[in-house]
Amino acid sequence: MALNASDIGFGYRPRAPYATDPAKTRGRFVDEPESLTRTPFQRDRDRIIHSTAFRRLKHKTQVFVAHEGDHYRTRLTHTIEVAQIARALARALQLDEDLAEAVALVHDFGHTPFGHTGEDALNLKMQPFGGFEHNAQSLRIVTKLERRYAEFDGLNLSWETLEGLVKHNGPLVHADGSPMGKPVPQAISVYSQLHDLELDRFAGPEAQAAAIADDIAYNTHDIDDGLRSGLLTLDMLEDVPLTANILRAVRMKYPKLDPVRIAHELMRRQITLMVEDVIATAKGKLALLQPESVDDIHAASQAVVTFSEEIAAGERELKRFLYANLYRHPSVMEVRANADRIVFDLFDIYMADPRAMPEGWREGLDRAGNAVKARHVADFLAGMTDTYAVKEHRRLFDRTPVLS
Repeated sequence: MALNASDIGFGYRPRAPYATDPAKTRGRFVDEPESLTRTPFQRDRDRIIHSTAFRRLKHKTQVFVAHEGDHYRTRLTHTIEVAQIARALARALQLDEDLAEAVALVHDFGHTPFGHTGEDALNLKMQPFGGFEHNAQSLRIVTKLERRYAEFDGLNLSWETLEGLVKHNGPLVHADGSPMGKPVPQAISVYSQLHDLELDRFAGPEAQAAAIADDIAYNTHDIDDGLRSGLLTLDMLEDVPLTANILRAVRMKYPKLDPVRIAHELMRRQITLMVEDVIATAKGKLALLQPESVDDIHAASQAVVTFSEEIAAGERELKRFLYANLYRHPSVMEVRANADRIVFDLFDIYMADPRAMPEGWREGLDRAGNAVKARHVADFLAGMTDTYAVKEHRRLFDRTPVLS
């Protein structure tokens, strides 16, 4: 019997009037027939999961390089945690869960090997050629670099998923087109001229849910990895108001609990506290705004899916603590310096001799200008996993820095 979309239902379950409605999607850059079994956003999610870029996240650094221990987060495990929290927020706020999940799953596609260290190093090398920014690189991957389909480059994701990817942290330009802070990366501005992502407006509520889910996930799980590494201790967390209050409650209820379980209890309670705070705060903002459609969310003067002022202040203090005691710890900085060297060396050798890159990446570059060549090299480098970058450096250089 032939499938009928109305019989299957497409997953069009009840949503709030301000949620993004997959039945009213703005479509894809390249028109395609609709799926008989999936909404456009479910189809986006599936394409993201089946992409090469998604698999590469398995061997890309979150904070600690992958080979330092089997239990540290990688970009992939972090991404899955973000998606889980984003779905929970979307469900509570009656948003489209599939769109929130899709944005969460794709949000880190553009990250380089070695985490933010690799991004900073590649951005430095790319300064004469427009710089490098992982969000813009994510857009390049899903609109150009993935090559899986017969009829188009990229994944041909829906407008709503692309808009959420680009603007999940807020608008990029003012109403007059002037940039908010940093200039808009070229990849984003060029694509938006072809397929207007409305860079002066807020992303939909599902993308906002994915963005704050990212904050909740890394603020919590970076603590867990820091404790596991020994760079952080529970006593140090007593000096941070947000974690101190939770630890006090745990120790009062479980005075004989061992430190490992105390840490796990801290993690789960912190996630619960932050998720419940976002839900309550968003519901309060929605009650004031009274949006009748998702367009009212896009046109709002501020994000609606946020922390309360109290939790936001605690989260900022926690970030300052993590930067001072984890991300900038001398042992982490030593690894960062070695990772910088690998990225610098690889960039320089590929620019000097594109034939050093594998077949399929080097064709035509001997005749290309430096700007085109540099962007091509950046695409290749950014797509590398930690392990592949180290392997390439060992292939091309006599001595490779040790990342441990």
